[in-house]
Amino acid sequence: MLSHLGEYADIWGPLRVFSYLTVRCAFAVVTAMVIGFVLAPWVFRKLKALKLGQSVRDSKEFGRLVDLHAGKKDTPTMGGLLIFMSIVPSVLLWAELNVYVIVALIVYTGLTVIGFLDDYLKVVKKNSKGLDSRWKLAGQAFLTCVSVAILLFNHDTHILMSELWVPFYKYPLIKEMPLWFIVIFFFFVVSGTSNAINLTDGIDGLAIGCTIPVVLVYAIFSYVSGHAVIADYLFIRNIPGVGELAVFCATVMGAGLVFLWYNCHPAEVFMGDTGSLGLGGLIGAIAFMVHEPFTLVIVGGIFVMEALSVIIQIITFKLWNKRIFKMAPIHHHFELKNWPENKVVVRFWIMALIFALIGLSTLKLR
Repeated sequence: MLSHLGEYADIWGPLRVFSYLTVRCAFAVVTAMVIGFVLAPWVFRKLKALKLGQSVRDSKEFGRLVDLHAGKKDTPTMGGLLIFMSIVPSVLLWAELNVYVIVALIVYTGLTVIGFLDDYLKVVKKNSKGLDSRWKLAGQAFLTCVSVAILLFNHDTHILMSELWVPFYKYPLIKEMPLWFIVIFFFFVVSGTSNAINLTDGIDGLAIGCTIPVVLVYAIFSYVSGHAVIADYLFIRNIPGVGELAVFCATVMGAGLVFLWYNCHPAEVFMGDTGSLGLGGLIGAIAFMVHEPFTLVIVGGIFVMEALSVIIQIITFKLWNKRIFKMAPIHHHFELKNWPENKVVVRFWIMALIFALIGLSTLKLR
């Protein structure tokens, strides 16, 4: 919205700053942070008044972890609402609403709603089941179809979004993917990322602290992909207009920092599926649109570790009735090895930053 003020620079020169993407990214970070800090007390009061506290785990199923997390009982969940309420107005203020931003908003909003329903059912029924996984997958599939339809039926983005790019290679691996492949690929990128971040959201500050470096890297990816000169220099696909996703990523960073302020140990609020599913799906959608979906495996290395630990644990238990880890996801394994919670979180943050830097370096390795 405010980006259009740059069109009136001939009337008042300073207005031209609103046409600069980097300036709007900076304002987007600040706006999201201001909105977040202003709304946080009101949101937390509402969550506490509605008694939307974290559901209690079953000690028979989770063993000693229940004792370690005993102090988290009644801490309000659904904190992802604060993140959502900080991001969306900031995006509408500072980003140009092109097709890429609209798709990102649709995916983020849709998955936030799904996550909200899941959290609500958990709180109301006082169990950890929540929304049936079939409904979650159905919702993700619907959002995939809508997003792909918007991207492919748009004349300007049809060819661009049909290309498949991979790291370390300066030409598209596939110049025009078939429709069925695009739908399946988009679905796996979005659902895989949303579920991976959901698995990471298990202890204070872990998920959001690992998400911030990832969105920072994808803000850079978005910016350079949308910049014709830089994209040509780096041998990556120039995607006109996709730079606006850098503004979107900037709002996530701002909202994420605010949420981390309250979510660090001891947490005053939990993100819940309301936040983790939405943020994960958003990152996956952005990765797809900037042609860096495979790089997400590197940049989001922590989320890959968490997801793989669960998969390995299930497979080994099903096949050999043995558990590789004391508990999965892997951050609980380290908790049960008597690592203090803060130590687990900070060390995972360090690894997340290292993974992000390695992923960023792929820009130059073509």
